[in-house]
Amino acid sequence: MESKKNILVASPIHQKPEILKMFLQSLEHLKQEDITLNFYFIDDNENSESSHLLTQFQEHIQSVVVEKSNYQDVYYRDGKTHHWNEHLVWKVASFKDSIIQYAKEKNYDYLFLVDSDLLLFPETISHLVQQKKEIISEVFWTKWQPESMEQPQVWLYDEYTQYNKHPGEHLSDEQVRVRYQEFLAKLREPGVYEVGGLGACTLISQNALQQGVNFSKITNLTFWGEDRHFCIRAAAMGLSLYVDTHYPAYHIYRDTDMKGGQEFLKKTKDKQKTAQPNVYIASPKKTKLTLSMVIKNEADRYLKKALRKHLPYIDEAVIIDDGSNDNSVEICKDILKTVPCKIVRNEVSRFSNEIELRKQQWEETISTEPDWILNMDADEIFEDKFCQDVQHLLVQDAFDLYSFRLYDFWNDTHYREDSYWQAHFFYRPFLVRYRKDFSYTWKETPQHCGRFPKNIFQLSNSISTLRVKHYGWSKPAYRMEKYKRYLNLDPHAQYGIKEQYESILDENPNLVKWEE
Repeated sequence: MESKKNILVASPIHQKPEILKMFLQSLEHLKQEDITLNFYFIDDNENSESSHLLTQFQEHIQSVVVEKSNYQDVYYRDGKTHHWNEHLVWKVASFKDSIIQYAKEKNYDYLFLVDSDLLLFPETISHLVQQKKEIISEVFWTKWQPESMEQPQVWLYDEYTQYNKHPGEHLSDEQVRVRYQEFLAKLREPGVYEVGGLGACTLISQNALQQGVNFSKITNLTFWGEDRHFCIRAAAMGLSLYVDTHYPAYHIYRDTDMKGGQEFLKKTKDKQKTAQPNVYIASPKKTKLTLSMVIKNEADRYLKKALRKHLPYIDEAVIIDDGSNDNSVEICKDILKTVPCKIVRNEVSRFSNEIELRKQQWEETISTEPDWILNMDADEIFEDKFCQDVQHLLVQDAFDLYSFRLYDFWNDTHYREDSYWQAHFFYRPFLVRYRKDFSYTWKETPQHCGRFPKNIFQLSNSISTLRVKHYGWSKPAYRMEKYKRYLNLDPHAQYGIKEQYESILDENPNLVKWEE
C-alpha cells in the first residue's frame, strides 16, 4: 500500500480579516484521507485581527507554522482592482522562495502554494496529487475589472495570451476571438490541460523543488509578476505546467465577492461530493427563453419551418414585421398561438437603415422582460439536437452569451465552403442573457451593424458546438434577390466585401453535404 503523501500548504498572508477568516475555514475542511497536510504561513498582515486569526488557526489545527514578516508595507486595493508595485511583487516572490526552501529542508512530497483570497473545494489538494504532475494549478475565474468577463488565472504564452498562436502565424481579430473563446470554453470543461502559465493555487512536486524552481526575477525579462518568472524558469528546466478544472476555486478579488464566498463555503462545508465542475453555481430555476425575429415577406420561404422548429423550446416570441405585404404575420400568429407572442408591424420597411431596425427589435424584445433572448432570422434553424440541449445552456450561471457556427446552405442538403464563404469557421452570437445592469452600445452603421449590441462580448461568454443552418442562400432566386439588394444598399461595398458580393452568382461553387 502506497504511503500517504506529505504536503505543505503555504501562503504569504497580507489580508483583511473578513476574507482571511473564510480562507482559513476553507483550509480547515480540506480532505486528508489519503494525504497528510501541514500548514506554513508568513504573517505579513498590517491588521492585528488578521494576525490573531492565524494564531487561532495554529492553536486549533495541528502542524501549523506561522512566521512573522519584518515588513510594514501598505497594500492598496479598491472596489475595482488591486494595486501592485515592483517592491510588493518581489517581496511576495522572496516570501514564496523562502517557503520553497522550507519545503525542501523538511523533505515534503509536495508544496501547495495558495493565495489567501481563494476558497477551495475539500477535494482540491487530494485530487491534484492524484494527477501526478510536477506542477499543476487548480483553476479559478476572476473579473479583473468589474465590467469585464471572467477569465482564468492560467494562460498559454508570454504574459497573458489565452489563445493558441504558432510562431510567425498572423491572425485576424476574428481568428483571435474564436481561439480565445475556444480556450475559455475548454477550461469550463472538467479535465487536466497543459498551459504556459499559472499561479496562485499551485501544487509543486518535490522533484520540481529539487530541480530549482523558484520565483526570483529573471533579469533579462520585463514580464510583470513573479508567477511569470516562475513559469518561464520551470519551462526552461523541462517541467510542463498543467491546470486542473474539476474543482474551480472561488476568488474573493473584491469585497463584493464576499457574499459569493459565504455561499461557496456553505455548499462545501458538509464535504458534499462535487464530481461536476461549478456545482456551487448551478441554477435549477426555469428561465424564460424569448425568440426575437425580424420578418418581411417570408410566407413562401422558411418561416413556417423555422417557427415550428423553435416552438418546442421557446417561452415567448417577439416578431418585428418589417413591411410585409403577404401573410407572414398570420403564419406567426397561427404557429405561435400556444406561447405569448408580441407582433410589431412597420408600415414602411426600415431595413435600408438596418441599425434603426435592430434597435427597434432589441427595445421591443427587452420590454417583455426576457431572461434569455434567442435572436434568429426567419431563414435560420438550429440542428435537431438543439431542442434537447438548449436547457443546459440556460440554467447555468457562468455565461451570459453563447456563440454558434452558422452554415450557409446553397440547397436543402449542402452548404457552401470556399474562400468567400466560411461563416461556419467562426462563432457568432445568437443567444444572450438579458442583464438590466449592463449598458449596451451599438455599431452605428446602416448595414452589417449586427443583430445584437456591439459590446455584448464584454459579458461572460462561451461557444457551443451546436450548429445553425442558414437557408437564406439555398435557392437561385434567393441569391439573385440578395445580390441585387446588396448592390442597391451598398454599391461601393463600404460595409461588406465587393468580391464576396460578386461571388454570390458563381455557377459552380464548392458545396459540402450536411451531416446531422
